[in-house]
Amino acid sequence: MDENRFWSMIEAAWNSAGGHIEARQALVEGRDAEKHAYSLDEPLRSFIAALTKQLADLAAEELLAFDRILERKLYEIDRADIHARTDGSDDGFLYCRGFIVAIGRRYYEAVRDNPDLAVVDADCEPMCYVSWHFYHEQFGEMPPSGISRETCSNLAGWPEDG
Repeated sequence: MDENRFWSMIEAAWNSAGGHIEARQALVEGRDAEKHAYSLDEPLRSFIAALTKQLADLAAEELLAFDRILERKLYEIDRADIHARTDGSDDGFLYCRGFIVAIGRRYYEAVRDNPDLAVVDADCEPMCYVSWHFYHEQFGEMPPSGISRETCSNLAGWPEDG
């Protein structure tokens, strides 16, 4: 499992859920972002179901690697500048970061580079822990990673003066 395979699995899950390419592209471009984000509420459920089916085919080591990449992606966008755009509680911001990752690589990278593209109150809570829960159910306790997906854990993203 590497980052390219991680993002390929995300895209494959979207393909199984109908793609929703237009809405996802609109988010990348910042066009009617809130309208398009909310239009994805129901498709995100199908996306998570499709992703879970893919995770079921992974060996323990691959599933752990998938979760580590997911955790790293959530951690990397755990930043005050993105939070300022999305607002919300600690959990709300985590779920918003889950949405950002779930939409796919292009949106993730766009928001990472331009926090103004993040959508207020958009969330995908299941994305935050989908592989963690699945690993726990199939293989037991997950070994600690050394980082956290929780809000404010990326100290570099939360300057003390901000």
